Amino acid sequence: MAIELYNDGEHICVAFRDLVANEAVQANQFMIFDSDHAALIDPGGELTYTDLYLGIAKYLNVKNLDYVVASHQDPDIVASLNKWLVGTNAKMVVPELWERFIPHFTRPGKLKGRLIVIPDQGTNLQLGSIQLKALPAHFLHAEGNFQFYDPRSRILFSGDMGANLCPTEELDKPAKRIKEILPYMEGFHRRYMNSNKVCRLWANMVSQLDIRMIVPQHGRAFIGKAIPEFISWISQLQCGIDLMTQDDYRIP
Repeated sequence: MAIELYNDGEHICVAFRDLVANEAVQANQFMIFDSDHAALIDPGGELTYTDLYLGIAKYLNVKNLDYVVASHQDPDIVASLNKWLVGTNAKMVVPELWERFIPHFTRPGKLKGRLIVIPDQGTNLQLGSIQLKALPAHFLHAEGNFQFYDPRSRILFSGDMGANLCPTEELDKPAKRIKEILPYMEGFHRRYMNSNKVCRLWANMVSQLDIRMIVPQHGRAFIGKAIPEFISWISQLQCGIDLMTQDDYRIP
Protein backbone atom coordinates (compact mmCIF):
# COMPACT_ATOMS: atom_id res chain seq x y z
CA MET A 1 0.00 0.00 0.00
CA ALA A 2 1.27 3.46 -0.90
CA ILE A 3 1.68 5.95 1.94
CA GLU A 4 1.82 9.66 1.13
CA LEU A 5 4.59 11.32 3.11
CA TYR A 6 3.73 14.75 1.69
CA ASN A 7 0.98 16.18 -0.50
CA ASP A 8 0.27 19.87 -1.01
CA GLY A 9 -1.92 19.30 -4.06
CA GLU A 10 0.88 19.80 -6.58
CA HIS A 11 3.88 18.09 -5.02
CA ILE A 12 3.58 14.54 -3.66
CA CYS A 13 6.06 12.18 -1.99
CA VAL A 14 4.99 8.55 -1.72
CA ALA A 15 6.51 5.58 0.13
CA PHE A 16 5.96 1.92 -0.70
CA ARG A 17 6.95 -0.22 2.29
CA ASP A 18 5.18 -3.56 2.00
CA LEU A 19 6.22 -4.92 -1.40
CA VAL A 20 8.86 -7.38 -0.18
CA ALA A 21 7.85 -10.75 1.28
CA ASN A 22 9.58 -12.51 4.17
CA GLU A 23 12.23 -14.16 1.99
CA ALA A 24 14.19 -10.91 1.60
CA VAL A 25 15.10 -7.89 3.70
CA GLN A 26 12.32 -5.32 3.96
CA ALA A 27 12.96 -2.35 1.67
CA ASN A 28 11.20 0.95 1.01
CA GLN A 29 10.73 2.50 -2.42
CA PHE A 30 9.92 6.17 -3.00
CA MET A 31 8.34 8.35 -5.66
CA ILE A 32 8.43 12.15 -5.92
CA PHE A 33 5.77 13.71 -8.16
CA ASP A 34 5.81 17.39 -9.14
CA SER A 35 4.00 19.23 -11.92
CA ASP A 36 3.43 16.05 -13.97
CA HIS A 37 7.05 15.01 -13.54
CA ALA A 38 8.19 12.12 -11.37
CA ALA A 39 11.28 10.39 -10.01
CA LEU A 40 11.38 6.88 -8.59
CA ILE A 41 14.06 6.40 -5.92
CA ASP A 42 15.67 3.00 -5.25
CA PRO A 43 13.02 0.84 -6.97
CA GLY A 44 14.43 -2.52 -5.83
CA GLY A 45 14.44 -5.76 -7.77
CA GLU A 46 12.16 -8.43 -9.18
CA LEU A 47 10.30 -8.75 -5.87
CA THR A 48 8.99 -5.18 -6.05
CA TYR A 49 8.66 -4.37 -9.75
CA THR A 50 5.09 -5.38 -10.62
CA ASP A 51 3.38 -3.99 -7.52
CA LEU A 52 5.49 -0.85 -7.63
CA TYR A 53 4.59 -0.25 -11.28
CA LEU A 54 0.88 -0.58 -10.43
CA GLY A 55 1.30 1.67 -7.41
CA ILE A 56 2.86 4.59 -9.25
CA ALA A 57 0.37 4.17 -12.13
CA LYS A 58 -2.22 5.69 -9.78
CA TYR A 59 -0.30 8.97 -9.99
CA LEU A 60 0.95 9.14 -13.57
CA ASN A 61 1.39 7.34 -16.87
CA VAL A 62 4.36 5.19 -15.83
CA LYS A 63 5.79 5.30 -19.35
CA ASN A 64 6.44 9.02 -18.82
CA LEU A 65 8.44 8.63 -15.61
CA ASP A 66 11.35 11.11 -15.75
CA TYR A 67 13.96 9.37 -13.61
CA VAL A 68 14.69 6.03 -12.00
CA VAL A 69 17.26 6.94 -9.37
CA ALA A 70 19.69 4.52 -7.70
CA SER A 71 21.55 5.63 -4.58
CA HIS A 72 24.10 2.83 -5.11
CA GLN A 73 24.50 -0.54 -6.84
CA ASP A 74 22.96 -3.08 -4.43
CA PRO A 75 20.32 -5.51 -5.76
CA ASP A 76 17.68 -4.26 -3.30
CA ILE A 77 18.30 -0.82 -4.82
CA VAL A 78 18.23 -1.33 -8.56
CA ALA A 79 18.21 -4.98 -9.68
CA SER A 80 14.98 -4.28 -11.61
CA LEU A 81 16.70 -1.67 -13.79
CA ASN A 82 16.18 -3.62 -17.03
CA LYS A 83 12.43 -3.76 -16.48
CA TRP A 84 12.25 0.00 -15.97
CA LEU A 85 14.30 0.52 -19.13
CA VAL A 86 11.73 -1.50 -21.07
CA GLY A 87 8.60 -0.26 -19.32
CA THR A 88 9.35 3.47 -19.27
CA ASN A 89 11.15 6.26 -21.11
CA ALA A 90 12.93 7.28 -17.91
CA LYS A 91 16.56 8.21 -17.55
CA MET A 92 18.50 5.96 -15.18
CA VAL A 93 20.39 8.05 -12.61
CA VAL A 94 23.33 6.28 -10.93
CA PRO A 95 26.57 7.19 -9.10
CA GLU A 96 29.43 7.75 -11.51
CA LEU A 97 31.55 5.22 -9.62
CA TRP A 98 29.08 2.45 -10.53
CA GLU A 99 28.58 3.50 -14.18
CA ARG A 100 30.48 0.48 -15.52
CA PHE A 101 28.89 -1.98 -13.09
CA ILE A 102 25.21 -1.06 -13.50
CA PRO A 103 25.08 -2.45 -17.09
CA HIS A 104 25.37 -5.94 -15.60
CA PHE A 105 21.68 -5.58 -14.67
CA THR A 106 20.65 -5.26 -18.33
CA ARG A 107 21.68 -6.21 -21.88
CA PRO A 108 24.42 -4.70 -24.07
CA GLY A 109 23.43 -1.34 -25.53
CA LYS A 110 20.22 -0.91 -23.52
CA LEU A 111 21.60 2.02 -21.51
CA LYS A 112 22.72 4.04 -24.52
CA GLY A 113 21.25 7.53 -24.20
CA ARG A 114 19.39 6.56 -21.04
CA LEU A 115 22.04 7.02 -18.33
CA ILE A 116 22.75 10.05 -16.13
CA VAL A 117 25.73 9.72 -13.80
CA ILE A 118 26.09 11.61 -10.52
CA PRO A 119 29.63 12.93 -9.93
CA ASP A 120 31.23 12.32 -6.55
CA GLN A 121 30.47 15.84 -5.36
CA GLY A 122 26.72 15.43 -6.00
CA THR A 123 24.36 17.32 -8.29
CA ASN A 124 20.88 18.82 -8.70
CA LEU A 125 18.24 17.04 -10.78
CA GLN A 126 15.52 19.23 -12.27
CA LEU A 127 12.16 17.65 -11.49
CA GLY A 128 9.18 19.79 -12.39
CA SER A 129 9.41 22.93 -10.28
CA ILE A 130 12.10 21.65 -7.90
CA GLN A 131 15.74 20.71 -7.95
CA LEU A 132 16.19 17.35 -6.26
CA LYS A 133 19.54 17.40 -4.49
CA ALA A 134 21.82 14.37 -4.77
CA LEU A 135 23.96 14.54 -1.64
CA PRO A 136 27.28 12.67 -1.23
CA ALA A 137 27.02 9.77 1.22
CA HIS A 138 30.10 7.82 0.19
CA PHE A 139 31.03 4.78 2.32
CA LEU A 140 27.62 4.95 4.05
CA HIS A 141 27.67 2.10 3.22
CA ALA A 142 28.69 1.88 -0.47
CA GLU A 143 31.87 3.45 -1.84
CA GLY A 144 29.86 5.53 -4.30
CA ASN A 145 26.60 6.44 -2.60
CA PHE A 146 24.08 9.29 -2.60
CA GLN A 147 21.10 10.49 -0.65
CA PHE A 148 18.34 12.72 -2.01
CA TYR A 149 16.87 15.85 -0.47
CA ASP A 150 13.56 17.28 -1.63
CA PRO A 151 13.56 21.01 -0.75
CA ARG A 152 9.80 21.40 -1.08
CA SER A 153 8.70 18.58 1.23
CA ARG A 154 11.92 18.92 3.27
CA ILE A 155 12.32 15.15 3.21
CA LEU A 156 15.75 13.53 3.21
CA PHE A 157 15.71 10.15 1.47
CA SER A 158 18.67 8.73 3.35
CA GLY A 159 19.21 5.26 1.85
CA ASP A 160 20.88 2.87 4.29
CA MET A 161 21.71 5.66 6.73
CA GLY A 162 19.06 5.38 9.43
CA ALA A 163 17.96 1.90 8.37
CA ASN A 164 16.06 0.17 11.15
CA LEU A 165 14.89 -3.41 10.77
CA CYS A 166 11.76 -2.97 12.86
CA PRO A 167 8.65 -5.19 13.03
CA THR A 168 6.55 -4.83 9.87
CA GLU A 169 3.48 -3.69 11.79
CA GLU A 170 5.41 -0.57 12.87
CA LEU A 171 6.62 0.50 9.43
CA ASP A 172 4.04 3.25 8.88
CA LYS A 173 4.55 4.83 12.32
CA PRO A 174 7.28 7.50 12.17
CA ALA A 175 9.70 7.50 15.10
CA LYS A 176 9.50 10.67 17.18
CA ARG A 177 12.42 9.73 19.44
CA ILE A 178 15.49 7.71 18.55
CA LYS A 179 15.04 5.39 21.54
CA GLU A 180 11.99 3.89 19.78
CA ILE A 181 14.14 2.33 17.06
CA LEU A 182 17.69 2.24 18.40
CA PRO A 183 17.54 -1.53 19.13
CA TYR A 184 16.60 -2.13 15.47
CA MET A 185 19.42 -0.09 13.94
CA GLU A 186 22.49 -0.03 16.18
CA GLY A 187 23.92 -3.37 15.03
CA PHE A 188 23.23 -2.57 11.39
CA HIS A 189 25.05 0.76 11.53
CA ARG A 190 28.04 -0.65 13.39
CA ARG A 191 28.55 -3.18 10.59
CA TYR A 192 27.41 -1.37 7.43
CA MET A 193 28.75 2.17 8.00
CA ASN A 194 32.43 2.49 7.14
CA SER A 195 33.83 4.59 10.00
CA ASN A 196 33.09 7.31 12.50
CA LYS A 197 34.99 9.77 10.29
CA VAL A 198 32.51 9.56 7.41
CA CYS A 199 29.57 9.51 9.83
CA ARG A 200 30.78 12.84 11.26
CA LEU A 201 31.28 14.31 7.80
CA TRP A 202 27.72 13.27 6.89
CA ALA A 203 26.31 14.70 10.12
CA ASN A 204 28.04 18.04 9.49
CA MET A 205 26.57 18.19 5.98
CA VAL A 206 22.95 17.33 6.78
CA SER A 207 22.91 19.62 9.83
CA GLN A 208 22.87 22.49 7.32
CA LEU A 209 19.57 21.30 5.83
CA ASP A 210 16.03 22.12 6.93
CA ILE A 211 14.79 18.55 7.43
CA ARG A 212 11.16 17.75 8.28
CA MET A 213 11.52 13.99 7.85
CA ILE A 214 14.27 11.42 7.27
CA VAL A 215 13.11 8.32 5.43
CA PRO A 216 15.63 5.48 5.12
CA GLN A 217 15.48 2.60 2.66
CA HIS A 218 14.67 0.13 5.43
CA GLY A 219 12.24 0.61 8.30
CA ARG A 220 10.52 3.60 9.87
CA ALA A 221 10.87 7.30 9.14
CA PHE A 222 12.25 9.86 11.62
CA ILE A 223 10.36 13.02 12.57
CA GLY A 224 10.54 15.66 15.30
CA LYS A 225 13.22 15.20 17.95
CA ALA A 226 14.33 11.90 16.43
CA ILE A 227 16.02 13.82 13.59
CA PRO A 228 18.59 15.79 15.63
CA GLU A 229 18.92 12.85 18.02
CA PHE A 230 19.86 10.53 15.17
CA ILE A 231 22.33 13.01 13.66
CA SER A 232 24.02 13.41 17.06
CA TRP A 233 24.06 9.64 17.67
CA ILE A 234 25.56 8.72 14.32
CA SER A 235 28.22 11.43 14.61
CA GLN A 236 29.57 9.67 17.72
CA LEU A 237 29.15 6.05 16.58
CA GLN A 238 32.19 3.81 16.35
CA CYS A 239 31.56 1.53 13.39
CA GLY A 240 33.04 -0.34 10.44
CA ILE A 241 36.83 -0.19 10.34
CA ASP A 242 36.87 1.52 13.75
CA LEU A 243 35.92 -1.84 15.27
CA MET A 244 38.22 -4.11 13.26
CA THR A 245 41.17 -5.85 14.94
CA GLN A 246 43.65 -8.53 13.90
CA ASP A 247 41.24 -11.11 15.33
CA ASP A 248 38.87 -10.28 12.45
CA TYR A 249 41.59 -11.15 9.92
CA ARG A 250 42.71 -14.66 10.73
CA ILE A 251 43.33 -17.67 8.55
CA PRO A 252 40.48 -20.12 9.31
